[in-house]
Amino acid sequence: MTEVETLSALQDGTFAVPPGKIVAVVTYLGLGGRPARPPAPARSDVTLQRLRAAEIDRYRDLFRSVGGPWLWTSRLMMADAALAAILDDPKVEACALVLDGRDVGIVELDARDPAATDLSFLGLVREATGRGLGPWLLDGAIDRAFAAGAAQMTVNTCTLDHPAALRTYMAAGFTPYRRAVVVADDPRLNGRLSPDAAPGVPVI
Repeated sequence: MTEVETLSALQDGTFAVPPGKIVAVVTYLGLGGRPARPPAPARSDVTLQRLRAAEIDRYRDLFRSVGGPWLWTSRLMMADAALAAILDDPKVEACALVLDGRDVGIVELDARDPAATDLSFLGLVREATGRGLGPWLLDGAIDRAFAAGAAQMTVNTCTLDHPAALRTYMAAGFTPYRRAVVVADDPRLNGRLSPDAAPGVPVI
């Protein structure tokens, strides 16, 4: 997505979304240190498996399964070589959450910027929700980032994401520091995602 400063205003004070585009408000959040809480408890029902460039197809399938309902597209548009370089970078940790032999979640930490470790992606497939896995995955990511020496953490979420995403990050200790309006091509119209993805967001 690309940040934009203005959209065409209508007489009623709302804004016109250009045809073929999606628009969202992005909230950027930061966390200055590990929260004062016990470490995320171990769970015997799930495992985390590191994803490397050799599993780029598995990574993209999981990214699409988790992010499709929320119109995630960034990794789907990236060239194989660029994505492979990220997955094999020692300062990037991309993991699949595996339940009963199936990939049901994704978490990705990016420590390439020494100023802050970014929680680039975190999410579950819909069938895995309601089991406490989301907060557990988030707490574990925070623990790993600060154990590895992160000075602080960053994350962003937008109005196209799961409705609970923003309050989940804030409950974990993240604080909003900036918002921006972004606009992008609708990925359901260019083949990046299925035409029936994100049924709650109308195609214009």
